[in-house]
Amino acid sequence: MANDPYPRWQLTRDLDLFRARADAFLRSEPALHTALLSVTDTLRVSGLHAYGEEAPHFGTYVDEGGIVQGAFLRTPPYRPALSPLAPEAVEALARQLADVTPDLPGVGADEETAGTFARAWEKHTGATATPGYRQRLYRLGTLTPPEPAPPGRARLADEGDRELLTRWHGEFAEAVGEPPAREPGAWVNARLAYGGITLWETPDGTPAAMAGATRLIAGQVRVAPVYTPAALRGRGYGGAATVAVTRAALDAGAAEVLLFTDLANPTSNGLYQRIGYRPVRDFTQYDFSV
Repeated sequence: MANDPYPRWQLTRDLDLFRARADAFLRSEPALHTALLSVTDTLRVSGLHAYGEEAPHFGTYVDEGGIVQGAFLRTPPYRPALSPLAPEAVEALARQLADVTPDLPGVGADEETAGTFARAWEKHTGATATPGYRQRLYRLGTLTPPEPAPPGRARLADEGDRELLTRWHGEFAEAVGEPPAREPGAWVNARLAYGGITLWETPDGTPAAMAGATRLIAGQVRVAPVYTPAALRGRGYGGAATVAVTRAALDAGAAEVLLFTDLANPTSNGLYQRIGYRPVRDFTQYDFSV
């Protein structure tokens, strides 16, 4: 290790080893690490190829005392997701990944970490980093359902909704301009297996919106995705579905209920704040091109 130029990053493709190294660190700040926690949990439940054919990459950053102070994971072909990192950790990671996987398509992290990594990547590879999708992470304060609620009711999605959920999953990805991280059928299968999608339906039983939720892990649940078809927007259906799935998370014992919003969408940002969600931190994705 004395001649290792990157002694503090421990890289692996072994999920169990990564979990053993990173679990306590990720659970120490479950809100900031929500994406890493949920993706790791999906890989644990659904297997290493849940997101694609190539095995994922994992890494942990340790201080001089061997204590983990940062982590990342990547499920090819998608961008790596980084925990908040100190600048020296970002620089070391960019240097190391430039050697072992120089064709990264981009990066996603909190705004400061992502920007630092993007600049380091440009320096080490000659690539151009372009900022893309920007999100804001929210944490529930006090749930405040809008009054009056729209007519209808919430119910858990079931097997009879499979075709609808598959279509809406694709429409949601198109609406935010990001390819779906999982094949739609596999995503629906995984969510139905644990009751991870709630529908708001009108009084005649027509589904009008959906709100998903991750599994409860490290005391947190993340609401995702929330989608209302374009023709049904502006009637409160998405907010009602979000309230319903948030209540369910609290009833299941979640200490924190989280969600991400598209910063380019003032309507959704305003809605979630009105029902009790409060900003935590902004996140940015960068795309890399040669």
